[in-house]
Amino acid sequence: MIKKRYLAILLIILIVAVYGFVTINQSAHEPQTTVNETQTTTHEFLGNDSTGSVEVIRNVGNPNGERVAYVVGVHPLENDTHKTLLNLLQQQANLNCCYDIYIINVDLDFSQYGQLYPDDEPGRAEGQDLAYKYVYPAIVNGSYKFAVDVHAHGGAYPYDTFVFCPVDGGTGESYGRNVSESTQNVSYYNPYQTTSGPYLTIPLNENGIPAIYFEENSFYSQDIKDSHMMELIRGVDNLKL
Repeated sequence: MIKKRYLAILLIILIVAVYGFVTINQSAHEPQTTVNETQTTTHEFLGNDSTGSVEVIRNVGNPNGERVAYVVGVHPLENDTHKTLLNLLQQQANLNCCYDIYIINVDLDFSQYGQLYPDDEPGRAEGQDLAYKYVYPAIVNGSYKFAVDVHAHGGAYPYDTFVFCPVDGGTGESYGRNVSESTQNVSYYNPYQTTSGPYLTIPLNENGIPAIYFEENSFYSQDIKDSHMMELIRGVDNLKL
């Protein structure tokens, strides 16, 4: 009788262990979801090829607000500014809009922005191709009111911190100028030459999604980058879309 009781207990333990293993294994393959009282964010994988991958963090901010897309990683060496946006935007409470953050991950080895000519920057072409292959169709078909492509530079422009739309005369330019006018340190300056424009911001503007660049001097200290990024975040969030 005692032996049978022990066998029954062992059988129950085995069943519980197997159930727990299956549950954990299933949850590991489901999209990561964070839930709090005000919002639900999801972290989704969009796709990959031999050069890298693309993912998206959805529903940051007000789930009932107008949808806005941020994009980081098109030029991977500018990653300090990308990390700044990712860190700060997700910390904000009481946002007006609902944000999706598209993240491009280039597999090539890179560190940070340096004294390199654009064509020599590792991962630059690969990031642009991933943007056109995965991010552009997701945004143009995603019911977005606005898109912001986040970049950095090494001090080659007359302005250190600025926004611009690569297509003049449309809603994108209007939104960009409104963002600049609402901030203290974010100028509006169009350099009229971008290598990544044809892969994302130009086709978005041409297909009904207003889109701008944000450019930051990569050699600023992190506290200045944080301050300027917060100006961008607030300026975008207060737009009348």
